[in-house]
Amino acid sequence: MTDRPTPADGAAAGPFDRRAVARHRDRAARRAEPTDFLHREVAARLAARLDDIDRRFPLALDIGSGTGAVARAVGNRKGIARIVQCDLSESMARRAGGPAVVADEEALPFAGGRFDLVLSGLALHWTNDLPGALAQIRAALKPDGLFLAALLGGDTLRELREALLEAEIAETGGAGPRTSPAVDLRDAGALLQRAGFALPVADRDRITVTYRDAFALMRDLRHMGESNALSLRQRHFTRRAVLMRAAALYAARFAGEDGRIPATFEVIFLTGWAPHDAQPRPLAPGSARHSLADALGGREVDPEAGPDTP
Repeated sequence: MTDRPTPADGAAAGPFDRRAVARHRDRAARRAEPTDFLHREVAARLAARLDDIDRRFPLALDIGSGTGAVARAVGNRKGIARIVQCDLSESMARRAGGPAVVADEEALPFAGGRFDLVLSGLALHWTNDLPGALAQIRAALKPDGLFLAALLGGDTLRELREALLEAEIAETGGAGPRTSPAVDLRDAGALLQRAGFALPVADRDRITVTYRDAFALMRDLRHMGESNALSLRQRHFTRRAVLMRAAALYAARFAGEDGRIPATFEVIFLTGWAPHDAQPRPLAPGSARHSLADALGGREVDPEAGPDTP
């Protein structure tokens, strides 16, 4: 492992406090029984997408490796001979059980054109400069290398955010920042293109988990290292009255017939390839050899000629 990086010396300059992100992940790593069910589920879905690709990827990089869910899920699939894991948290990297690097996703220390495959499961949504991180990932890939990632979208935990916002306004007369900026599915493909990826694809899944109450959900988020890390977050503990009211609102509005509450996680999946001459390319405008009318069995009409007259 390398020495621990200093996450963005201007940690408060962006929407996220990167030091807080590292502390949260350190704390989650120290648990004897990590609460990583969401990471395992997302890792399984990343592995399923990888299974659909008829290629071999001898050297892979796992960014934001956490407890190693992605590395375990992909295993020896697709001829992966070696997986290098990296994480912002030194404690997480020490749990990797294989080659590991302590590295900031916003300042990757890898040489250009090094990896056949780069994976990332639920880490990149905490970056202040996602376009910059994507560009660095693109540079680390060999030509025709694959990038496959999952990150949380803006609809994540909408139920909890709604309950907390209303409860805080009711109890204190105001509300602190709780909503993290997140990539929108409509913009995700454009971000991949901007970073230099070919054949970009973005899609999403919604994963719903049920809990006994809001306190059980918040405890799991803390144990997963997914606590609020906004730079402008309140630096004191949330009042007990706020939490109690939020839990009551959550249950009243969202609980099912069994009394359990749902928690929605929107997961956006990104797929892109490092450019290579052998990849398919779109045809130049005007180069088609057959018209749409031919394909549909109809007659081509000149739009400037006006409608047919008898």
